[in-house]
Amino acid sequence: MKRAIALLPSAMLAICGLGVTLSLAQTQEIKLRVNVFPSPQNLPLYVAQEKGLFSKRDLSIEIQVTPNSQAQRDGLVNGSFEIAQAGVDNALALVDVAKADVVIVSGGSTGLNELIVRPEIKSYADIRGKTVVVDAPNTAFALILYKMLDLNGIRKGEYEVHPAGACSFRLKAMRADINRVAAMMNPPCSTIAKRDGFPSFGMGTDVIGPYLADGHWVLRSWAKANADTLVKYLQSIIEGYRWGAAPANRTQVVAIMANHLKITDDLAANAVELEIGPKGGLAKDASFDMVGFRNTQKLRTELEGGDPNADPAKYIDLSYYQRALQGM
Repeated sequence: MKRAIALLPSAMLAICGLGVTLSLAQTQEIKLRVNVFPSPQNLPLYVAQEKGLFSKRDLSIEIQVTPNSQAQRDGLVNGSFEIAQAGVDNALALVDVAKADVVIVSGGSTGLNELIVRPEIKSYADIRGKTVVVDAPNTAFALILYKMLDLNGIRKGEYEVHPAGACSFRLKAMRADINRVAAMMNPPCSTIAKRDGFPSFGMGTDVIGPYLADGHWVLRSWAKANADTLVKYLQSIIEGYRWGAAPANRTQVVAIMANHLKITDDLAANAVELEIGPKGGLAKDASFDMVGFRNTQKLRTELEGGDPNADPAKYIDLSYYQRALQGM
């Protein structure tokens, strides 16, 4: 009996140690890689990262920056990251063209894309016979550009197309060659271009109507296997939007934007206003704009082929978003 009593403290210590180990295992952060273009559209993501909204849900986020859309498409499919936050048109292409099992799980923004031209360009007619600059020739905002040109009498084949990648690369390409005369741009890139004397021919949405530019998209199989993790991620994004949109937090949000995009405070302040101001491009709580999506879908099928009447369920599963919203 004495021996049993003597062993009791050791046994208790062992049990306590096991409890500590289990507790640590339960609270170990889940690592996620999120792939983006450097853009103020990522405001909720940047805020959630800086304000600890991911870590409080036991998530550890690595933000990756993509050079172009094709690299982003390929990266999701080959497992280089788990979540893409970018143009949903790329998700449509992955489903319809690459036959990848990709699904869009939230909305994001209108994109705030506008057609920026070189100072020498005074009308759409001046673009004929010149070169337009795009991210990639068959994706997202390039399609907006083609449609804007077409509606103004400039047909495919009447201009060359130069793929350059992300917005900063597109602006650099236009600066480098006087024959590269037009590109779709969004803040802060578009703001920089306009300050340097590059005129704007207007917002894409003013010409083609409502447009769902970006959202979150993932492999459907990954979403099913990691549903709780995806819900926590989306909750962090929703909370990031709400914190970022609160007027009392504006100064901090501008500083966060400046830090992540490596831009000056005045450019950051302008970008934040464009995203969350009265006519902001960001969707409240990352909600999904079905009208805008239908237009995105229509534009892709019109220019790249496919079924314009395809069931949205082929591309979208908002059940994770609804769970996230209900659990806030």
